[in-house]
This record gives sequence, structure tokens and C-alpha cells, in this order.
Amino acid sequence: MFPGNYSAPSSAATSAAAPDRMDAKKAAAPILLQSPKQNQILAALPAADYKRLLPALDSVELPLGHVLYEPDVPMTHAYFPISGIISILYVMQSGASAEIAIVGNEGMVGVVLFMGGDSTSSRAVAQNAGTSYRLRADILRREFARGGPLQYLTLLYTQALMAQMTQTAACNRHHTLDQQLCRWLLLSLDRLSGDKLTMAEQLIANMLGVSLEGVTGALDKLQADGMIRHSLGVIMVLDRLALEGSVCECYRVVKNEFSRMLPYELVA
Repeated sequence: MFPGNYSAPSSAATSAAAPDRMDAKKAAAPILLQSPKQNQILAALPAADYKRLLPALDSVELPLGHVLYEPDVPMTHAYFPISGIISILYVMQSGASAEIAIVGNEGMVGVVLFMGGDSTSSRAVAQNAGTSYRLRADILRREFARGGPLQYLTLLYTQALMAQMTQTAACNRHHTLDQQLCRWLLLSLDRLSGDKLTMAEQLIANMLGVSLEGVTGALDKLQADGMIRHSLGVIMVLDRLALEGSVCECYRVVKNEFSRMLPYELVA
């Protein structure tokens, strides 16, 4: 996974290190709730790097609508979500906004901190409530400057994030609202457990930068086709395969890019 000397241990080495079945069961035990290793970037760090970073990671709850940062305001922390979804929005002078990317436990919020700046023109807000670990900006910069796995992983993630932003811009320009909504639903569900999404229709309209009437009509159409059921801000996907069949190419392009760039491997 990592270039140079950074590599995950082989499965053979892992098996040899387990003296009996009980130890194997312990090794296969699921990660405890509220663990930083529920974030895929942090989980992919080698043990020494993770141990060094762990004392600086603070757990924070991100309720629905919580703003992580505003445009042109210096960021104090980077965020590594373990649950929920964070939406990156571009905000116009009129106050209107449109989503340019979403972040779940596959990534991080605050890439600008190691790209040479301390603020950005976008806003980050919790689209779905969840939990995140945060890291002070100065510590992230220090760790990034060390080189090694954290630098490598965050740069890989940044390239995938840029691909998502680029594809979102193209999708919003060239594809129908129905297709955009399908893309948004699938990308959101990929970052959640289960097939249910809790989101008011007005908030979806704000994310997509379209009218409430347009979103309501598109949801009604998907419901009539048996793909979803929606009521009182809750969307339940009933037929994901049909939803994937109705989405534009943009969903698959983004999903494939993340799979290509971020084949994170857990390192013991």
C-alpha cells in the first residue's frame, strides 16, 4: 500500500504470529465503537504512527447542521469522521449554496491545512449527525511535514476528493435533476450504514442548489418507480440496483476513483 518501506504485513506473517485459535479470534474482533480506527485514513496508519498521533485526537459529536468551518475563516482543526456525513458547500454572495463534495469515514475535512493555506472559500456542515475525531491544525502540519504514511494517505485522499468535486460540477451542468438526486443518494448511502437517509427535502434542495419543488418531484418519481419510500424527511431505499441503474455515469466515476486511489489496508 505504502511506497518505499511502508507496507502492510502479509497474511502469512499475521497467521504465524497467532499462537492459537483464541488469539486469532481476538485479532479478528471488531473495532470498538468510538475508535479513531473507524476512520479509514487513521486505520491505515502503521502502529507507530497511529500511537504517536492518538493522544492528540479529540472525539467530538457533530449534530445535524453543525458547521465545522465557514468561508475565509482560519481553520483550527482537521476532522476525521467515524460516522455521519459532512457536506462541503460553496456559498454564493446571495446566500445560496451548492454541495461540491461529501466526506464520510473514508476521508477527512481540512485538506487545505497541508496544502499551504489555513482557510478556504467553502463551508463544511454536518449533513447527517455523527462523530468525528479532530486534530489541531499545527499538529497536522507537523505530522504532514514528517513525510511517511500520513502524508501519503492524505495526498491520495486529496486527489480522490478533487475528482469528486470535478465530477459534481460536470454532473450539475450536464445531467437532469433526477440523475443528480440519484447520484447524491447513492454517494450518501455509501457513507452510512443501512439503506435509510434522514434529510429534510429543503436541505436536499439546498445541497443540490435547486428548488424544493424540483426535489419533491424527483423523490415522488423515484417512489412511484418503487426505488425509494420517502416521508417526513426520511428516505428509505427499497431497490438499490434499480437506483444504480437510473443514476448517471458520475456516481460510478467517483466511486471508481475512490476505489482506485484509496485501497486502504489495515496495518497492525
